[in-house]
Amino acid sequence: MSALTKADMVNQLTIRLRLTRQQARKLVDGFFDEISQNLIEGNEVKLSGFGNFELKDKKARPGRNPKTGENAPVQARRVVTFKAGQKLRGWVDGQYNKVD
Repeated sequence: MSALTKADMVNQLTIRLRLTRQQARKLVDGFFDEISQNLIEGNEVKLSGFGNFELKDKKARPGRNPKTGENAPVQARRVVTFKAGQKLRGWVDGQYNKVD
């Protein structure tokens, strides 16, 4: 199984939308910059038919270094989670034949 990269996305946009590589790269980078900036500002990102990126605050807790077994505190932090939308889950499960 291979991974989809930003370069793959740029290549597909150049083929499907007949954009130049520079235009496609700007589009892909702009898309991810917009998502990132909204998450940095504390906003949730909801992409209809795809899923939601949400922010969750994790409390500080005691932890353990699995390599040494030594106790080490885990700092409080904010994490990004992703919850797939119903359409995406359907595509992955094979309930739908193709992505619109």
